[in-house]
Amino acid sequence: MVNAMRFALTALIFLLGLFDLFMGLNFLLNPLATGPGLGLAPLGTQGMSTLRADFTAFFGVIAICMMLGAWRRNGDLLLVPAALMGTAVAVRGLSLILDGTYPGWWGPMAVEGLHVIVLIAAWRVLPHHKIEELTS
Repeated sequence: MVNAMRFALTALIFLLGLFDLFMGLNFLLNPLATGPGLGLAPLGTQGMSTLRADFTAFFGVIAICMMLGAWRRNGDLLLVPAALMGTAVAVRGLSLILDGTYPGWWGPMAVEGLHVIVLIAAWRVLPHHKIEELTS
């Protein structure tokens, strides 16, 4: 039972990692088409550079950590994308309070929340260090 759950979680993490990798590559290669899907439009060359760099880095680091963590069965690598996605969903929640809602606001939060839930669940069943060992 544990092996089946471990396999299902690692497969799901790998698939989510592929999704994030494609998001990062889309921002790198075609930011003008990808940005508006997230409500973003660059203002000049600086804005284009920011879309390419920041979003490629965000999604790319998440994807690499997820896919390597799943492939190597290393739960420690899953803490990085869990922290990034957890921060994103928390700040989106804060933005809902401060700025209000917009059409489809729940979609990105659902994707980010799913990432956090799956990553923390997998971290618990895959080999990993205790948090105290990582922070000392």
